[in-house]
Amino acid sequence: MKNKKIWIFIGIIVLVLVLNHIFGWSHYLSDPDNLNFLKSMVKENFLMAALIYFGITIVSCVVLALPGVTFAILAGLIFGPVMGTVLCCVATTLGAMISFLVGRYFLQDSIRPKASENKFLKKWLFDETGHNQIFVLMITRLVPVFPFNLQNFAYGITDIGFIEYSVGSFLFMIPGTAMYTIGTAGLADAHNRWLYIGIALAIAVVVIAVGMILKKKYVQPEEKERKQK
Repeated sequence: MKNKKIWIFIGIIVLVLVLNHIFGWSHYLSDPDNLNFLKSMVKENFLMAALIYFGITIVSCVVLALPGVTFAILAGLIFGPVMGTVLCCVATTLGAMISFLVGRYFLQDSIRPKASENKFLKKWLFDETGHNQIFVLMITRLVPVFPFNLQNFAYGITDIGFIEYSVGSFLFMIPGTAMYTIGTAGLADAHNRWLYIGIALAIAVVVIAVGMILKKKYVQPEEKERKQK
């Protein structure tokens, strides 16, 4: 049963890659015409534009290995700094939740035993206290530059709870998402450019400071870990 699940998962991934090559789904996100179409739709039918963005983002979160920053930049360009942040955080969280469940169902039984044998992965993703898992979740969400669906699948094989993962993902994504949506909106808005860029830089400073504080709180030094053992 373990092997059956992982082969089904691999088959789905291969199918998606083939279909993406044929239909060019990943190119849709970078097509200027599609971007301009959604931007114009925001003024005419905001709800429809938001639903299209939700659909693209959620599907991309699950099937395309794109950095999380991709969805934040799109949201900033299409919806602006405020609504872009809100819509991006909600859409990417929903996509992350689906990917997590896929990873937990298809990969946990077969991948987890082997992954937990690795010293580095055991420390950061399979520690008994769960503290390091929270820290890794925080870092990967605050700095959305890692392939989004790959890390979501990876969390599925850990012991982190679904509710804890979902709530943590949403909350930790807000600052990093806002940093990119506001910064992107600033580049596209000549009137408020320096205001938005200044806000984005301020958020970046806060994100770094929070990361350092939480690192001290959650990540145990090697010596302390050895003493506890």
